[in-house]
Amino acid sequence: MTEQSVLHVVNPATGAPITSLPAATAEQVAEAAVHAQEVFDSGVWSALPPRERAAVLLRLADLMERDAETLARLDCEDAGKPITECRTNDVPSAIESVRWFAEAADKLYGRVAPTGSDALGLMSREPIGVVAAIVPWNYPLAMAAWKIGPALAAGNSLLLKPAEATPRSALHLAALATEAGVPEGVLTVLPGYGAVAGAALARSPLVGALSFTGSTATGRRILTDAAETNFKRVSLEMGGKSPQILMGDALGFGDELIENIIEAAFLTMGQNCTAGSRVLVHWNIADTVVDRLVAAARDLTIGDPALPGTRIGPLINRAALERVAGAVDSARAAGARVLTGGAPVDIHPGGLYYPPTVVTNAPEGSEVLTRELFGPVVTVQVFDSEDEAVLLANATDYGLAASLWTRDIDCALRLARRVQAGVVSVNSYSEGDISTPFGGWKQSGFGGAEKSTAAFEHWTREKTVWIRTR
Repeated sequence: MTEQSVLHVVNPATGAPITSLPAATAEQVAEAAVHAQEVFDSGVWSALPPRERAAVLLRLADLMERDAETLARLDCEDAGKPITECRTNDVPSAIESVRWFAEAADKLYGRVAPTGSDALGLMSREPIGVVAAIVPWNYPLAMAAWKIGPALAAGNSLLLKPAEATPRSALHLAALATEAGVPEGVLTVLPGYGAVAGAALARSPLVGALSFTGSTATGRRILTDAAETNFKRVSLEMGGKSPQILMGDALGFGDELIENIIEAAFLTMGQNCTAGSRVLVHWNIADTVVDRLVAAARDLTIGDPALPGTRIGPLINRAALERVAGAVDSARAAGARVLTGGAPVDIHPGGLYYPPTVVTNAPEGSEVLTRELFGPVVTVQVFDSEDEAVLLANATDYGLAASLWTRDIDCALRLARRVQAGVVSVNSYSEGDISTPFGGWKQSGFGGAEKSTAAFEHWTREKTVWIRTR
């Protein structure tokens, strides 16, 4: 077997191999798409009344709840995510997604046009048919559920490609779907390499819509592939460089402020598309914020992600470790101050650990300020006016998320309007909940929202029926 025909799953905490799996070939992707189309056309799932599809998906959510510990362990081992994070955040979020979209399946209504008495215009939404999703390694189960929930609730047949490093929770989820009663061919998980299986999905003439979460470079290739083939609908979520804006009265929030900053910066070791990796702080509280931020970062427990007390696990692979370390080293050499962290640590032979790192005085244009490092590194920049805060916040090619802290409601509303991001949280670090849309601006993506009923717009298409009455 060639290297490209096998996926090697490795534990990033130890460097030890976990398992090897066959990697889907382009031919296998094409065969899966043909089968998915046949299943869709048969109506075994697509023609079911929405309430019947909902009942099956609710059973799937119940089975996910039954196997919650297994699912948490799989993502902990494959991605190096702290087990507590998987148990309390990722798995419950995935279950909620499947259950919420199941319950929404029979609550999506069409529209009637405001015509005269001689005509009737009916607008309805229909499933697209064969659709695809490519999900990342940082939230393997949760991101899969974000796609599976609305795609299947709407009646589609979904081809899902998990990330190369983290395929096992998606495979387990597919087995649970079969147990729940999802017909064979409605949900097909295709572990494989992005350049092979991912490209085959992007170029498939049978795939009518594709949702991708991952890097900007890969997103560009997917758009090119879609344009060169069947112009499939594409939704992209491609990361961010999110600011956390602290106005001069932000210290009034006490410990809550620092706890949120820490979570935003270092959740999933900073390997998070909405990571608040840029702290923008008003000059009159900057010294206090920096001191408290550094102290809190040093208190985070770094170690074995399988232990409940661990807050910081390993980075996903050697390339990630080198990218993060290189950016911090370059900033330091250019005059930045590294107040804590700043170098790999040896927790376990073969492990890929980088500690929580706080950087100040980074030169304008440096990688730590402009590049999505996807690691536990936060920069601090000081401003003295709202206008300057907005300029700093928007000084990035990304526009996924932002947080702002102030007790002045007028200031909060002004900033929320001016910051260029798809999601802005006020006095919290949050992406909203399952009922609110999630999506980015600028190079963070476009093409449809995740979560909420807005997600159905990507996985369905509108049809107008015009009836002439007499």
